[in-house]
Amino acid sequence: MTSEIKKENKTKRAYKIVLRPLVTEKMAIEAGKNKYGFLVNRTATKKDIKDAIEEIYKVKPTAVNVANIQGKFVYRGRVAGKRSDFKKAIVTLASGQTITHEGV
Repeated sequence: MTSEIKKENKTKRAYKIVLRPLVTEKMAIEAGKNKYGFLVNRTATKKDIKDAIEEIYKVKPTAVNVANIQGKFVYRGRVAGKRSDFKKAIVTLASGQTITHEGV
């Protein structure tokens, strides 16, 4: 019973780390090279991201690269604003492994 609870908590934590896949033309091209992009929690580390990808997609990442992206300043008439900052992760898989999700 406790192992089921631990497994459930691990899965919930994984979904809090990996927010959503990046579905763009550039990521569709990179998928041919076994690289997949994800929008991740800003506090997540490379190890957290790797463990979350293993838990969600049942694949073994060979490398995880991350980038902190600063939100752009936007203007709508006289009103100025700023888009949210986010963290992007590029996950490289071993040859022969793939991740399938809806997209481009």
